[in-house]
Amino acid sequence: MNYLKYITMAFLIFSLQSCSDFLEQEPGTQTSIDELLQNKEGVLIALKGLYRSVESTVREERFSVYGDLQGGNIKFTPNSSGNSLGQITPGVNLREVYSFEDVAETSNSASFYSSNYSIINQANLILEYTPKLTDATETEKNQIKAEALTIRAYAHFILSQIYCQDYGYTPDASHLGVIYSKESIKSGLKYPKRETLANTYSLIIEDLKSAIDSYSDASAMSGPAYSYFNRNNTKALLARVYLYKKDWTKAYETANDIIANSGFTLVNTADLISQWAQPDLPVSEALLEFSVPKDSESATSTSMANYFGYNSGTYARYVASNDLVNLYENNDLRKQLFLTVNLPTLVNGVLTSAPYNFTRKFQDNAGYVAFRLSELYLIRAEAALENNQPSLAMADVNTIRARANATLLTSTSNLKEDILLERRKELCFEGHLFFDLVRHHKGITRNDGCISTNCSMAYPSLKFVLPIPQYNINLNLNLQQNESY
Repeated sequence: MNYLKYITMAFLIFSLQSCSDFLEQEPGTQTSIDELLQNKEGVLIALKGLYRSVESTVREERFSVYGDLQGGNIKFTPNSSGNSLGQITPGVNLREVYSFEDVAETSNSASFYSSNYSIINQANLILEYTPKLTDATETEKNQIKAEALTIRAYAHFILSQIYCQDYGYTPDASHLGVIYSKESIKSGLKYPKRETLANTYSLIIEDLKSAIDSYSDASAMSGPAYSYFNRNNTKALLARVYLYKKDWTKAYETANDIIANSGFTLVNTADLISQWAQPDLPVSEALLEFSVPKDSESATSTSMANYFGYNSGTYARYVASNDLVNLYENNDLRKQLFLTVNLPTLVNGVLTSAPYNFTRKFQDNAGYVAFRLSELYLIRAEAALENNQPSLAMADVNTIRARANATLLTSTSNLKEDILLERRKELCFEGHLFFDLVRHHKGITRNDGCISTNCSMAYPSLKFVLPIPQYNINLNLNLQQNESY
């Protein structure tokens, strides 16, 4: 009984902590949930806080570099000062994850797991209070509902990427998914079990389709439209979900809808390099980029440059591996998106100047790019190929390659591998590679710069998913741990 009492108290404390940022309206000033969410202004304050939570969670190192680091697109820079000058070591936030040796008790990604369920709880609170608003129109309430539903689905989806084996791991996706929460903790404590992955995806798709039906043509809040969920980028998320689910017909239809009807166009060849270099603005084909937070003087203290930046000798932790850089043809414009810099590196006990390739994608005040149009072309290509339309698939791949001035494909004989390779080159540093390899049932091979005890791992592997943090297992005795942890 004392043990159960402890669990319940701990869960309540966690619940309150998970809402603390949500209720913070200005430094040192908090308000109750009931008071805040009684009117439209309060709900919009809550929605703004929810976006802030989403942005900080997906941009945070534990998620934003995960797919590229585990897949082999990126490696570490040498330490820049002190007694460890020139040494190359993994960062503390991903040290065990990087080597596929994470443990439940001290998981590197414990905060990522809890942060996403905090986001889900916040979204559920907004969904529960919004229908009761008396000072908002039905159109306004539907828009708020649509954005909250999409955020709820998005959080569940990225949790499934990290903590669940790929959709094809079992023939009917009957293996473990995630807990899918559709009620806030305020409605009462519950101790649910994990859904199957099939059910998890069905619930994600249900939320996204409901959101798409509810969107209006204007965001619920003021500010740059590219930083909020809307009908177009929600469809982009849905297309990605269908891709991972291997629902090729719907993946094709949804991606095609965005390409044909969203009003977005690919960045043209002439502007490809300069648009990635512009500060404070995403590339024009970005369907969603979460804006980095700014203070009252419009200064930023954190951005994607914290992980990929280079500025006059000051540099961040991650650079492109030669495994990635060597994939590009010399005439491929995307090769110009690498900045080569020599850094002091300890080699056999001697400091040596060695070249490192920083990406130009995420310099200055770069935000987290969640979706852009290039991905939709490659989703449509993959879905077309799986639907036995290889000519259509090759045409889409060649659209991306032509924009980059790369050699065009002339044969569909190896198109499945060509599409996977094009995704690696086009979407590098945007978090896709590891998940692409796993959903294709491929292992990983990390050569250049790998300092892990596990540089190569074959598919399937129980270590391709992370452990549910033990803290959360202790809170919910119905929460099943991933196998091998």
